[in-house]
Amino acid sequence: MKFVFYTHSLISDWNHGNAHFLRGVMRDLQRRGHETLALEPEDSWSRANLVSDQGSAVIAKFHETFPQHRAQIYGKDFDHEAALGDADVVIVHEWTQPDLVERLGRIRRHGGTFTLLFHDTHHRAVSAEGDIAGLTLSDYDGVLAFGETLRERYLRAGWGKSVFTWHEAADDALFRPMPEVQRTGDLIWIGNWGDGERSAEIAEFLVHPARSLALNATVRGVRYPDHALDALQSAGIAYGGWIANADVPVAFAHHKVTVHIPRRPYIEHLPGIPTIRVFEALSCGIPLISAPWDDAEHLFKPGTDFVLVRDGEDMRKNLRDVLADPGWAASLAASGLVAIKARHTCRHRVDELFEVLACCGTNRVTTNLQSPEAAE
Repeated sequence: MKFVFYTHSLISDWNHGNAHFLRGVMRDLQRRGHETLALEPEDSWSRANLVSDQGSAVIAKFHETFPQHRAQIYGKDFDHEAALGDADVVIVHEWTQPDLVERLGRIRRHGGTFTLLFHDTHHRAVSAEGDIAGLTLSDYDGVLAFGETLRERYLRAGWGKSVFTWHEAADDALFRPMPEVQRTGDLIWIGNWGDGERSAEIAEFLVHPARSLALNATVRGVRYPDHALDALQSAGIAYGGWIANADVPVAFAHHKVTVHIPRRPYIEHLPGIPTIRVFEALSCGIPLISAPWDDAEHLFKPGTDFVLVRDGEDMRKNLRDVLADPGWAASLAASGLVAIKARHTCRHRVDELFEVLACCGTNRVTTNLQSPEAAE
């Protein structure tokens, strides 16, 4: 089958975590013998910022790192009807322009034989409700929401025909433990500033504990304002800027522990959605300590797969203890990795996608859905 993904960008992961997940999903679809194509707009905010930040050579680096992925850039004159003429499944990300979201629905309504799915991986359904409410989803066969609370929000609002929970996950072909790498640093946090959605939390759960413990700590991410950079520097935390997602496993491998600092909208309005950073960290076998977060869907076992703390002082104590107890650190890492392997890889999500297609797909896509393993 041919899967077409409308994404904000597949090429760029600059402040754009959905690219991580789609790369892994596309990799697994290809492994099963399917064809994939990503379409992204010529004015992609993420890609423009990546090139501005890193230079044009970074685009070539993406293609070198992911030679199997096809990404095509479209402009205002792009022939979407022709591009989808042989598509079996079309998945449209929620950052796609509203007029194009509607246009793709019309193509489906007027005889498109592909299954058309809308994919939401953000908190705008609660933080900017009008943006999602204004989208025309009546011609879509289904909605993929990256958490149960988000799915319930769509159902209550009457957005879309059928809504399915489809969490993000780790591409474990890329995110894996690297025990051969020497752990020279104590703490690493990989995350972007967050538009004021976790400014206080970054100070409480990262900056203050790292300063108090005098940790060898590193932060990687983008959009940090000057005052945030000053705070990191005063705490002795090294700031490395943007890091390509493909380089994250090595960065984790060089450190002994990482933290998770959720954005406020997920804590207050969308419990149960950890975002992809948790899946990736646990898949790399690094101990994870998280700021308060409600694992409402029981994706993991807090206290076993990762440590859940109450406040900044609790974070400081647990960072100290994990760093001082290699046995406990190893147990956390091992348990988290087992959880990923059992339930939360991109292979699992592709299995779930096929289940969705069996429920709401056209006749064209309801056959030959089994994995290579099932066919053997």
